[in-house]
Order: sequence, then structure tokens, then C-alpha cells
Amino acid sequence: MGVVDDSLADAGDRDLGCLQHVVELARSLAPDATEGMSYGMPALKLDGKPLLAAVPAAKHLSIFPFSSAVVEAVAGRLEGYSLSKGTIRFTADRPVPDDVLEDIVRLRIAEIRK
Repeated sequence: MGVVDDSLADAGDRDLGCLQHVVELARSLAPDATEGMSYGMPALKLDGKPLLAAVPAAKHLSIFPFSSAVVEAVAGRLEGYSLSKGTIRFTADRPVPDDVLEDIVRLRIAEIRK
């Protein structure tokens, strides 16, 4: 196991499945991604750059695509979710839809590989 998988093991059962889904979807779109640390968080990295982190917090789960432009690009499709410049907050009861997750990962891959 790597740092991403190890950090997911610390999440509660309900949150674990939701976070694992985010990470597995990202890995399916970026099979070359490796595990590492970025900004102090366990993250998937692509070509040495941070691709995505999915981490638990006390009262929510977070996706960090390491790009305010990516968050801005999907913000219109995430009404009712808590967003900040580089973070998307959600819960296991209200996960980020798969089509939005796929776009987040694809947009970030495009940024990294431009």
C-alpha cells in the first residue's frame, strides 16, 4: 500500500468507500499516476505533479484537484456543495457525481500535460 491507500484506511467505513471510489476513478483515468505527498496530503501524482487528493475531515470529505481553474470549471455543476478556491467538500450521503469527478480528473490531466 502507498500513502494514499494508507490514509484512506483511517477513514470510517462509510467515508472509506466514498473516498476509495474517488481515488479508483482517478486511477482509471490516469493509470500512470503514482502515490505521493503534495501540500502535506497523500495524493495521486502524474508526471511528478499533484493530480488529486481525496481526504476525510471531521464533518465532510474533500477533493483537492490542486487547481482553482478546475474547481471553477465544474462549479456550475456542483450547486449546493461547499467549494473554495481549490477544494470541493462533500459527504458520503451526497457524493460528487461520477461525471463531474471524471471531468475534474480529465481537466487536471490536461493542465499537467499541456
